[in-house]
Amino acid sequence: MFGKQMPSAARSKDEGEKPFWISFADLMTAMMILFLVVMVAALSSVTQRINQAEQGEKQRNKDISQICEHLSLKAKTASKTIVVDCKDNRISFGDAGRFGHNQYALSNDGQSALQEVVPMILDAANSEEGRKWFKQVVIEGSTDTDGSYLYNLHLSLQRSEWVMCSLLDSRSPLQVGLSPEHQQQIRSMFLAGGVSFNNAKDTKEESRRVELRMQFFGLKEKEDNLKPDVPVFNNTDMEKCQLAMNR
Repeated sequence: MFGKQMPSAARSKDEGEKPFWISFADLMTAMMILFLVVMVAALSSVTQRINQAEQGEKQRNKDISQICEHLSLKAKTASKTIVVDCKDNRISFGDAGRFGHNQYALSNDGQSALQEVVPMILDAANSEEGRKWFKQVVIEGSTDTDGSYLYNLHLSLQRSEWVMCSLLDSRSPLQVGLSPEHQQQIRSMFLAGGVSFNNAKDTKEESRRVELRMQFFGLKEKEDNLKPDVPVFNNTDMEKCQLAMNR
């Protein structure tokens, strides 16, 4: 009787001392499940960021369209001369925005168009959507193809500079109605840049023109809260253009 029970007790003792080893197949299955969980979480996070970026870009485009369309409506109401192109975010002035041959000063009609449109642009920049997205306005002076490249480059820069002078020179009639706050905003928002004949029109007369190109912050710039550096000038004298304003 005792002899029959001893092998069973010895067998139980041997089985209890055997180490437990997970099978290789079970180990690989567990690792695969863990990998899938991590991948699903990562893909979900990436998808969420993409959706947020797409929604943000849609909202940005909607806000910019609203800014431009509102500005276009005000311009049409105020003057038939001012044309706001919301596709390219450009403002042109038709015949009033053209220059004479080898001239950098706008006509009286061109100055009047500037005097009308600049306050509208500032109002658009100060709107709720404008404070979020409006970055700057580039004054683009253009030329025809008469003369050399450097000659036309210099002339295009003079034309854009003259427009800037018209906005800031203390002797300019455009100063009427511009508050000191508006003048400071012009200094920080408006940039003068020549484009020579790179954007020529069908005729030479149409090519000799000035346009205002509105630029807006990108979504990444807005998220990073990036703002263009605005220089601060210590000179307290009245602004005076270096070009001849009566030309």
